[in-house]
Amino acid sequence: MNYDILETKERVLADNEQAAKDLRVFMEEKHILFINLMASPGAGKTTLLKRTIEALKDEYRIAVMEADVDSDVDARAISALGAKVIQLHSGGLCHMDADMTARGANAMDLEDVDILFLENIGNLVCPAEFDVGATRRVMILSVPEGDDKPLKYPLMFQVSDVLLINKIDTLPIFDFSKESLEKNVALRHEGMPILYLSAKTGEGMDGWISYLKSLAAKICRGADQQDEAVSVQKGGRA
Repeated sequence: MNYDILETKERVLADNEQAAKDLRVFMEEKHILFINLMASPGAGKTTLLKRTIEALKDEYRIAVMEADVDSDVDARAISALGAKVIQLHSGGLCHMDADMTARGANAMDLEDVDILFLENIGNLVCPAEFDVGATRRVMILSVPEGDDKPLKYPLMFQVSDVLLINKIDTLPIFDFSKESLEKNVALRHEGMPILYLSAKTGEGMDGWISYLKSLAAKICRGADQQDEAVSVQKGGRA
């Protein structure tokens, strides 16, 4: 028999990788901190976003891309806080890819945006496979989901830059061990920062906000402004 075999998934991923690189360069040129939030349904992405926006909105101009298979429930919740928001429907797909994300970004006016969040579609499999061109990939794991998830969904933990453990206010209720969680995470991504917080009560949110501010200080201003700030701090002339 004489026929060719085309590995379509490899080509799709290769094309996505280039599109992600292009989008990342675009965001860097615009000095936009772009965060890709990934989690299971119900882990608390929208609640975390709402509290994050409330903490940062007086210092940074924030925009959100809300990705869902359908509905605009989350977009309405974010819009009520005064943040710029766009709802993205995936047409049944279980993830966002770089091209879909770029089209969403192009549909927004990002000239007055410092920090852009993508609330990715809720699951721990598909979003891990597709780089969307974000500055950082942030995973949220909630206490009720259990401390064994790094063993079950290894890729998500391998590709994420930081792990947020949400709903720590429920630790007394669920069988969740911080020690086990950290050991399991180390098997997949040794050294990955882990922040424990409750988006509902606000406990631990300061660490997350500080993390974002440290990134924004490096990204959301141009090099000339950075040099000016350093000069002032050292007692030099602005």
